[in-house]
Amino acid sequence: MDPFRPTQNQCTFREKDPNPTNTHYSDSHDTTSTCLLCYALILHIHFFKPKNQTILLTIPFNNNMGVPILAAPAADNLSNKAAMMRESLQKSQSITDKMVSILGSFDHRLSALETAMRPTQIRTHAIRRAHENIDKTLKAANVILDRFDLSREAEAKILRGPHEDLEGYLDSIEQLRSNIRFFTNNKSFKSSDGVLNHANSLLSKAISKLEHEFKQLLSSYSKPVEPDRLYECLPNSLRPSSGSPEASGKNPSNSHTDRIAAENAVYNPPVLVPPRVLPLLHDLAQHMVQAGHTQQCLIIYRDTRSQVLQESLHQLGVEKLSKDDVQKIQWEVLELKIGTWIHFMRIAVKLLFAAERKVCDQMFEGIESLKDQCFAEVTKGSIAMLLSFGDAIAKSKRSPEKLFVLLDMYEIMRELHSEIETLFSGKACKEIREAALGLTKRLAQTAKETFGDFEEAVEKDATKTAVADGTVHPLTSYVINYVKFLFDYQSTLKQLFQEFDRGDDSNSQLASVTMRIMQALQTNLEGKSKQYKDPALTNLFLMNNIHYMVRSVRRSEAKDLLGDDWVQRHRRIVQQHANQYKRNAWTKILQCLSIQGLTSSGGGGGDGGNSSGASRALVKDRLKIFNLQFEELHQRQSQWTVPDSELRESLRLAVAEVLLPAYRSFIKRFGVLVENGKTPHKYIRYSADDLDRMLGEFFEGKT
Repeated sequence: MDPFRPTQNQCTFREKDPNPTNTHYSDSHDTTSTCLLCYALILHIHFFKPKNQTILLTIPFNNNMGVPILAAPAADNLSNKAAMMRESLQKSQSITDKMVSILGSFDHRLSALETAMRPTQIRTHAIRRAHENIDKTLKAANVILDRFDLSREAEAKILRGPHEDLEGYLDSIEQLRSNIRFFTNNKSFKSSDGVLNHANSLLSKAISKLEHEFKQLLSSYSKPVEPDRLYECLPNSLRPSSGSPEASGKNPSNSHTDRIAAENAVYNPPVLVPPRVLPLLHDLAQHMVQAGHTQQCLIIYRDTRSQVLQESLHQLGVEKLSKDDVQKIQWEVLELKIGTWIHFMRIAVKLLFAAERKVCDQMFEGIESLKDQCFAEVTKGSIAMLLSFGDAIAKSKRSPEKLFVLLDMYEIMRELHSEIETLFSGKACKEIREAALGLTKRLAQTAKETFGDFEEAVEKDATKTAVADGTVHPLTSYVINYVKFLFDYQSTLKQLFQEFDRGDDSNSQLASVTMRIMQALQTNLEGKSKQYKDPALTNLFLMNNIHYMVRSVRRSEAKDLLGDDWVQRHRRIVQQHANQYKRNAWTKILQCLSIQGLTSSGGGGGDGGNSSGASRALVKDRLKIFNLQFEELHQRQSQWTVPDSELRESLRLAVAEVLLPAYRSFIKRFGVLVENGKTPHKYIRYSADDLDRMLGEFFEGKT
């Protein structure tokens, strides 16, 4: 709906009066037909009234017709105003057309102005670019000049050398390298080639001085480690009491216990190079590698450190011995050297090599190509010297007494295996790892073969010298002690067996080997017992030796391995030989105390028989023979020996229980025949107590 068209029953037009207190009202008339005249007036007033002014227009209407009531003058006035309105509209249109024309001329003028300004803009842009290029050139020139200034400063420090200010010298080398990279990437400069040649020449001289400084600094702080200082790094249980390498030599009886203690001990590797020097050496090595002098760095480090390491081992007492040298050394001396070698291996691996590895890792941190290689080169000679001795022992002539030192050596190589694998990791150390593992396997093989040789040697021992008193044979005590020592190496022997027979139970293997050795010993003893002409002594000899075997097994760990069945079976063998001894030694003399053959066929004796019908002459003859035989037995068997006191008393008691009752019975029954005659003491020389006392002297080994 048109906002200016009157509606409803009145035709009223009122615009807002700025003064809200003024209120204007108009008359009303019917608006059923459109009031065109009023509408025209309203439009005119709306467009041409002064701004912010309220005009109240009231037009009277004919209430009947709905037509405005206008007077004639008012109509003329309205016509004039309409004419003025048209004139104003025409003027407005004319002004609008002129403005459009003017604006069009502006567009043309601006285009012409832009065309006129273009050369100026081009010149201005060129000048701006020229200024920018000049700024860039000046900045580039400043950069180059700064590079030259830095090069002069670096050159001055390099020419002075690294001795006064090593860190500043290293910074100068780094600056020189930076300048070389800069001029290499900016070869468009006319002087780039000359600058690069000079810088490279200067860098070469700097690296040469750096090599000399690296060698001098490394040599200054590389000193052999004195033995006492190394011993202080050992656990207390492994420190030699006298402070000498020889004092640390271990014998086979206690080396196994020492090994167990050593496995759980704490070692404190010595400091080979002061920590404050290592960063400088690291920087020197890094610059040498960056300059392409990796090989020179390796050679300097190897020659310096390897010589110091070998000198440390030499002061400790390590010797380089060949197989021929080992063969010429007496066994007692060689056994001591083997003990010290075991100690030296621990010191070398757990202290010296561990400390050397730490130095390598810190000095060549970030230079992976040198870490393992330098360590391998430095330690190669030292570990070869140590392993060569072990190799010479493993390849030397086998003998039973070497088994325990072979086991000791095998133990230490097994103990150090994991540490050797860790320290000598990497491709560069592969040969060293293989050499150590190879020695371990050779020692195991030699020990196994020596074990077999020992079993065979026991069985075939052809010692002709018999023990005259029937005591325990040296072979028996040797073999039993040998077996006892073997049980000190149970875990080692089990590992050794597994080296060759991984599928079998190591316990059963050790038990089987031990039984074979015992059987070989028993077989050999039976052979040796045949050297005795007296069967009684043969039985006494076997009784003594088998009893010694049984007693030793019962008192050692061998009992658990061999079992109670073995012990009980051999105890019965001991008893059998004791019984056989009694029969062989005392049957003949006991026959003298028998009543058989004492009575004559006529019922009386030629010398005046008694009621028993015994012949006095036969009784005298029997007593005479008894005395002679007993004295002979006493003289001989008091020189025999039963070394075990319990067995000795048991054997004496067994003899006394047979002899004394028989003697008492004989004297009681037939003694009267002698006592009533002349010189009865000639025939009855001993009382039962005398015999008992003399039996107490049997088996004492008296001469």
